[in-house]
Amino acid sequence: MQLRLEPRAVTSSAMQYASPLIAAGMTVIAGVLLFGALGTDPISALYMFFIRPLTSVYGVSEWLLKATPLLLCALGLMVGFRANVWNIGAEGQLTFGAICGGGVALAFWGNEGVWTLPLMLVAGALGGMAWGAIPAFLKNHFNANEILTSLMLTYVAVQVLGYLVHGPWRSPEGFNFPETRMFGDAAQLTPLVDGTRLHSGIFIALLALAAVWIFLSKSFLGFKVSVAGQAPAAAAYAGFSRKGIVWLSLLLSGALAGLAGIIEVAGTIQQLQSVISPGYGFAAIIVAFLGRLHPFGILMASLLMSLMYLGGESLQMNLNLPLAVTGVFQGLLLFFVLGSDVLIRYRVRLVRDDERKAGA
Repeated sequence: MQLRLEPRAVTSSAMQYASPLIAAGMTVIAGVLLFGALGTDPISALYMFFIRPLTSVYGVSEWLLKATPLLLCALGLMVGFRANVWNIGAEGQLTFGAICGGGVALAFWGNEGVWTLPLMLVAGALGGMAWGAIPAFLKNHFNANEILTSLMLTYVAVQVLGYLVHGPWRSPEGFNFPETRMFGDAAQLTPLVDGTRLHSGIFIALLALAAVWIFLSKSFLGFKVSVAGQAPAAAAYAGFSRKGIVWLSLLLSGALAGLAGIIEVAGTIQQLQSVISPGYGFAAIIVAFLGRLHPFGILMASLLMSLMYLGGESLQMNLNLPLAVTGVFQGLLLFFVLGSDVLIRYRVRLVRDDERKAGA
């Protein structure tokens, strides 16, 4: 006897939209088993993970704050994934965008003006775009796998950031800590609500959401992206340039990730440090798939993923559980999302030995 996956004749569109909810439910069930294995009351742990972070104004503000970079990175990745361009390096593009935008703040430190912050945002987007252009160039000219090149460039960007904050950009007033000067007031995104860190970067993310939705649903270029991913042969027959799609996908995703990076350092951290992101660029991959590669689905998925970051911190502070629980939940969520997608597209069939031999 042998188990075999066979393609389904018809794929249920209803199940495609229901699968993220099913995956989330399965993740909660797995969480109950996990907390039970750790010797923790599952009900209390789930309350601390999903509910407690949202019981205060500060908690809600942190929830929205963490959703902002996730949303920006996932929107860019979504465009590439729709075109079968697999950018896995949003974390590096976020980091390099933060470096470029932060460099502007440091270059004009003490001489800032109303123009400083817009210039930082542009520099951050261009920095992420430049970092995304490297795997695009390697893909188009040398057929290098963009998964590997974009991923490896992430670690290069982290090393560049480490060199700068340990060396030439290290703050002279920082007591030798690997960090830059605090940005000037004109180079910071000011909080929207007193007593919180929530800033206007959330509005930039929502504008990006609307722009990407219009691009994909209303523009001919967005139509070309969708066709290139769903029907490559038809796209080639229509004369759509595959190289152009690769450039567009990686440049756009790099720009949005770079924008997320400079928003993070200008609004949340307000300086460059050796660690900028807790893994937003990687978590955005899960967000993109959980949101079914749709802008508004990604908005909801980014809110769920940001809640997981807060939930991990809540468990660590209140129940003394390791912060790694956040990564476990993210991994479980991705596992169940991908598993649901497989079962939507394929059915599991038990094949007898004699039937298998006859088919061979």
